[in-house]
Amino acid sequence: MGRFFPSPTAAKVPEVIFLFWVVKILTTAGGEATSDYLRIYGNLKGGAVEVALFLIGLIWQFSTRRYSASAYWFFAYAIAVIGTGVADFLHLDVGLSYLADTLLWAVILAAIFALWYRSQGTLSIHSIVTQRREAYYWATVFATFALGTVLGDYTATSLHLGYLSSAILFSVVILVPAFGRWKLGLNGIAAFWMSYVMTRPLGASYADYFSKPRKLSGIGFGDGQTAIAFIAGIVVLVAYLAATRRDVQRPEEAVPPPRAPVPGFETG
Repeated sequence: MGRFFPSPTAAKVPEVIFLFWVVKILTTAGGEATSDYLRIYGNLKGGAVEVALFLIGLIWQFSTRRYSASAYWFFAYAIAVIGTGVADFLHLDVGLSYLADTLLWAVILAAIFALWYRSQGTLSIHSIVTQRREAYYWATVFATFALGTVLGDYTATSLHLGYLSSAILFSVVILVPAFGRWKLGLNGIAAFWMSYVMTRPLGASYADYFSKPRKLSGIGFGDGQTAIAFIAGIVVLVAYLAATRRDVQRPEEAVPPPRAPVPGFETG
């Protein structure tokens, strides 16, 4: 990718502060509602918009040399939209069950983690200072969005929990890694990624609860209105982060990993 985009000069992802999790959940919810809204225009038109958002976000994010809140969260939102679309396409159009769709994305996510760790020797967000690591990072983000989409739908529909009960369930589950880190000494990197994965079904379940009609266990605000509400929240918070730079990693934290990659895998 170095032929097309400049090499990073600093960390390209934000520090994990409280607002990171707030914006992340809003992004997952907004992406879910946006993708569901675009689906009414059909796979061709709706899919074209999703791909366009994704490409704009990719070019913007990878063109920056250091972390930019606007670029980062736009790309995260774009991935939330297209990740939902891809996962829904596999279920609604290809015919995969929610369970099969969930297992498929779980395997894909595990494979990305394995390749990333084998190649780079770490999964730490503080190591995202090269294009290769950034590519692994965003591939992981894509898989988490797709996995979370179908996992939330699986609990809500296949397990008949409904959207609100699913949202409450994931609101509890997302706290488990934090508890494990606090009381049981769970590895910080593992705790981060476990929580990161859970933000998707959490946000998506709340989005579906607000947007879907009552007959589907929602409250019927509509996909478009729900998407606009969440996007408005994202814009306000990202503008605040961009202005204050509270989530910019400190230089001493954004360092390459100490471990060398496995022979045969290049570092980037």
